[in-house]
Amino acid sequence: MVFLRRAWPLAICCHGYTNRHTSLARVCQRSFSCAKKLNQISTSGNLAALKSVLKVSEEVTDALATNKPVVALESTIYTHGALGDDLDLEGVVRCNGGVPAVVGILGGIPTVGLLPEEVARMVEGSPKKVSRRDIAYLVGMGMAGNKIHGGTTIAGTMILARLAGIRVFGTGGLGGVHRGGHESFDISADLTELGRTRMAVISSGCKGFLDIPRTLEYLETQGVLVSTFADGRAGNVDFPAFWARDSGVKSPSAVYDEEQAAAMILAQERLGIESGMLFANPIPEEFSIARTEMDAIIEQAVNESAQQGASGNENTPFILTRIRELTDGRSVLANIVLARANVERATKIAVALSQLAAGGSVSSNKLCRVKQQDGTQNFKSVSIDETSREPEGVSQTDVLVAGSVAVDLNCDYVGEDSLEHPAPHLHTSNLAHTGQSIGGVGRNVALAAQKVMQSSKVRLCSMIGDDLAGSTIISSLKASGMDTSCVKQLNREHYPTSRTAQYVAINDANKNLVLGMADMGIFTAHSFPEHWTSAVKSSKPKWLVVDGNWADRDIRAWIRAGKQNDAHVAFEPVSKEKSARVFCNEKGLESLGVFPNPSIDLATPNQYELAAMHAAAQRNEYLDDPRWWEIIDAFGMRGARDRFVKLTSASMADAGIPQQVIQLLPYIPTIITKLGSNGALLTKIVRKDDPLLFDSASEKFILSRSLNNHPEVGGVYMRLFPVVEQVDDVVSVNGVGDTFLGVLIAGLAQGAKVESLVNIAQKGATLTLRSSQSVSDDLGILRSEIIAAAATAAS
Repeated sequence: MVFLRRAWPLAICCHGYTNRHTSLARVCQRSFSCAKKLNQISTSGNLAALKSVLKVSEEVTDALATNKPVVALESTIYTHGALGDDLDLEGVVRCNGGVPAVVGILGGIPTVGLLPEEVARMVEGSPKKVSRRDIAYLVGMGMAGNKIHGGTTIAGTMILARLAGIRVFGTGGLGGVHRGGHESFDISADLTELGRTRMAVISSGCKGFLDIPRTLEYLETQGVLVSTFADGRAGNVDFPAFWARDSGVKSPSAVYDEEQAAAMILAQERLGIESGMLFANPIPEEFSIARTEMDAIIEQAVNESAQQGASGNENTPFILTRIRELTDGRSVLANIVLARANVERATKIAVALSQLAAGGSVSSNKLCRVKQQDGTQNFKSVSIDETSREPEGVSQTDVLVAGSVAVDLNCDYVGEDSLEHPAPHLHTSNLAHTGQSIGGVGRNVALAAQKVMQSSKVRLCSMIGDDLAGSTIISSLKASGMDTSCVKQLNREHYPTSRTAQYVAINDANKNLVLGMADMGIFTAHSFPEHWTSAVKSSKPKWLVVDGNWADRDIRAWIRAGKQNDAHVAFEPVSKEKSARVFCNEKGLESLGVFPNPSIDLATPNQYELAAMHAAAQRNEYLDDPRWWEIIDAFGMRGARDRFVKLTSASMADAGIPQQVIQLLPYIPTIITKLGSNGALLTKIVRKDDPLLFDSASEKFILSRSLNNHPEVGGVYMRLFPVVEQVDDVVSVNGVGDTFLGVLIAGLAQGAKVESLVNIAQKGATLTLRSSQSVSDDLGILRSEIIAAAATAAS
């Protein structure tokens, strides 16, 4: 709270200045001057002077450096609020195309971009509530060795977010002038902070039990723009009263869409006006509480607070508790809805602002609120006209591979006892033959597809660092004829810690992988969803391949971009650990689609990756979804073990391989499980009109037929393809699985059926087994077989 030193009547403080107020004006000028100096530090883009004090997460640093939309979030909503776990505000930001930046003080260090586990540490560590006056105390105590956690209020969040260079902040409700504030001078520090720190704050006005007219007067005196979203209303609109859309007090101005708000923010910045801006966002109408009802409840709660002597820091919590009780909990649901709606709107403003700052244009977005059965809402953007610049020189292609490219180092054990003991010895040095090459799952898949079809209509979309390894990769890709227009090189100035991915393979004397070590952090530390969307949109691929090296959110972003542009999507799991990312916790992410509208059309795990995917799907409750049950029921799988054994083997059935595949089919309707020396198991959903259901030669591979008249599901096809050749002269196992997928996707892009391509893909894998390269140079000999398979499918 702010307590004015002199007992001037509040009404006088809120109107014109006289000589009597000269000293106050000078104080204000000094505050603005100080704020301006801080702003100059952050707007210059050089945070070097702050790095010893202020910590900004790598994701937020990256976003600010590349003009991505960033939204600040306060941490008191987690540390001192009762609803933090139910809000998932970071998820709301990500779903609408922004980067969330939770602000707080972690162990005495002011931090912008707190991770979930860091917030959890704060919550468990008896955090303090931190406004402007408290920041230096906690940070100074931290410097002295007393590590204190602090959840930042609106005022505290504004300061730290502004120092980091963030422009937009989404929150629930602003503080204000308390009733009787003209006598008690009980005024929230949020208001004075808005007068001196340039930040666009989006909230549902201020708490309804505050003195709204005096709050607006105070903000006017502080030079704060206050504008309320009209939400389709014409004429003068009311300033909202938190739980109620109307307060009976007219808003100083109205704003009609996020683009107008963004333009105001940019104008304020370019004019050098250092005060903040308040954009009031009325609570969605279906969750608002009628003004007359709310006024009566607030009046009762405020009177009881006075009777109980609740003042100062005790006042607001007492009133909020009584309001929750008097509304039978409706105020709690309203709190959740309005906070999420405000953060969604803040993100859309940030998106529009990023586009304007880049010199682009923007178009209006519409809010789509989806009401759930439990009364809560999901907020989804239904039309954002993204104007992010497309990669230059990008043309239409058949296959787009979104995945890793890396420098590979292969170490083959050649010890004296390698014939008797082919495995290298642990805890000591081993003799080895080493070789370096360019690899990476994404690169290998793309190169295999390109080589087998001898076509330039294959494109790789990846990231590299600004280092020697990155330059080597670019040269190698160009030498092999690969299109590098979508390979993003991260500038060293903006991304000083980013390294080109590298992979080290330790193989035994028989060239079998013993241990792999992968430094793929560049793919999880940086996110460019607008760039990815633009790459898919401009490439218009028939097939998009996404590998598991990306972070969870980026895997979903790639999949979404593929489906939005009518591409078939294939997922390459990469490893046991990374395979689980496709079935990650969906909090804050768009749900995976289920057959007949799946988000992913095909996946090629090995049996260990399959098990990890299945475990993740179980753990994160994908197998409890009613949509999943509908498809599983349509399979008619009762008493299927005998069929599993007949179509695969008893050992596979005992290992649970066919069972796991079946349970993942509703989400990925075609799964090819790579089984090493046992071949490949193809399992897929067949539609009611699929010729396989009526082909006598395919009858033995029909695992089941739909028995419940499902409109789309005809049955399940399961076929074990034995290896095409036993290879004794193995040169390297690296890239074998990638080659399999690359050949397969190349054939699918030509229109061939998957069941006619599995053996051709196995032949490609065999060629790579005999090659010192991660992708064999001889794949072109399979081109005629793929063309023949495509011709058969078309006939």
